[in-house]
Amino acid sequence: MMIEDGVWVTVEYRLYDSQGEALEPSERELTYLQGGYGAVFARVEEALAGHEVGYETVLYLEPEDSFGDYDAELVRLAPRAGFPETLEVGMTFEGVPGDDEAEGIFTVTDFTDEAVVLDGNHPLAGMSLRFELRVTDVREATVEEVEQERAEAGEFDEDEDADDAPLQHGMSREVRRLH
Repeated sequence: MMIEDGVWVTVEYRLYDSQGEALEPSERELTYLQGGYGAVFARVEEALAGHEVGYETVLYLEPEDSFGDYDAELVRLAPRAGFPETLEVGMTFEGVPGDDEAEGIFTVTDFTDEAVVLDGNHPLAGMSLRFELRVTDVREATVEEVEQERAEAGEFDEDEDADDAPLQHGMSREVRRLH
């Protein structure tokens, strides 16, 4: 079966930075509905369209085609008192305590007894990436599955769903809510 809009596509992929360093410890698998529903980068869908099971490709993505440029304005300083007692660099939180305008997922990059430095950029923002992709399965989607994906895509919010789509948003992260 050929990859076209309205089919489920399963790929195995490896993700590397521009120097060839693996960004994930092993090959990962992803299944998505082809057709622009936001589960994968548009360039991935474009590269796989028209191909079948067994197709392999290497795709190079610049930041504007993947996780975007690094934005220094997404780095925030917050009072330590708004966080759990046990805190570690790398922990992620939804929003920033005391900053109602800070929406999205923020990662702790540093902290002291008084303050916490949080970064709202995706960990791979600003990076050129290389994806090695192999199509392992293609199957027709049911009408119900397509309708469900359309409904979810209509409500798609990158910040809220950051861990639901590996090729769209990157490595999965445990997100903590502070509210």
